[in-house]
This record gives sequence, structure tokens and C-alpha cells, in this order.
Amino acid sequence: LSSSASGASVVAIDNKIEQAMDLVKNHLMYAVREEVEVLKEQIKELLEKNSQLERENSLLKTLASPEQLEKFQSRLPTEVLCPEEQSPGAAAPAQHSGGSAV
Repeated sequence: LSSSASGASVVAIDNKIEQAMDLVKNHLMYAVREEVEVLKEQIKELLEKNSQLERENSLLKTLASPEQLEKFQSRLPTEVLCPEEQSPGAAAPAQHSGGSAV
């Protein structure tokens, strides 16, 4: 009798552990989905901002005189003028700034 009661309590404990693990998993999945939605919105806003800045930059280049462009470009660091010459790893850390620790 005592061994069957002991076995039943082990099964009950196992069930409670499984329920607790399911609850934790569901909570984590909800938190991750929420974070993904926030990040998607941030990406959308950054893409829009980038597009706006590219249009503004193009307009400014069109309106600027060659002398103004030359003077401006002489003040810029080489990395800004020739980003394709940088190694791919050099630009990677800047892309991850402001991230979240989920």
C-alpha cells in the first residue's frame, strides 16, 4: 500500500514539475514574441529614417557646388568616404549597439 501511495506522489510531483516547466516555457515564448515585435518596429522605423536621410543626402549633394562637396569630403575620415574598403568584421560591432538582453 505504501509503495503505491509513494508511486502516486512521485507521479503527482512529476506532473506539477511538468506544469511548471510548461508555464515557464509559455512565459518565455510570450516575452520573446513581444521583444521580436518591438525589434521589428524599430527596424521599420530605422529603415524609414535611413531612406529619408539618403534622400536628404542626395538632395544636398545635388544642390551643393563642387567646391562645397570637395571641402566637406576633405573633412570626413576615410572610413566614411570608402566604407567598402573596410573589412566586414570592422563594421559588425556598430550594427549591434543598443541591443536587448533577453
